[in-house]
Amino acid sequence: MCLSIPSKVIEISEDKTTCKVDTFGVVREASLMMMEEDDVKVGDYVLIHIGFVMNKIDEESALASLETYREILEKLDEEERQRAIIDGDNCNGA
Repeated sequence: MCLSIPSKVIEISEDKTTCKVDTFGVVREASLMMMEEDDVKVGDYVLIHIGFVMNKIDEESALASLETYREILEKLDEEERQRAIIDGDNCNGA
C-alpha cells in the first residue's frame, strides 16, 4: 500500500541531511536530500515517499489528513495498523 501520511518533524540531524519524524507515535528517520537546505524545520509536517521527505505541508492540511487516517486506522487490528504506518510510504508498485 502506498500512503503518504503526514509526519511531524521532531529532530533534524546536525548535517541537515536526515530528520526523525513522528507518525502516530511511530518514530522513524527520513532523508532530507530532496528538499532545499533549511526548508524543513522541527515542528513542520512533511510527506515522505520511499524514505525521502518530498514536500512540506501546512499544519491545517496535515491535521485534517491525520484525522481521516486516524478513522481508517481505528478499523484495523493492531498488526495491520503498525504495518500501515511503518510501510505506508514504501511504494513498491504492488
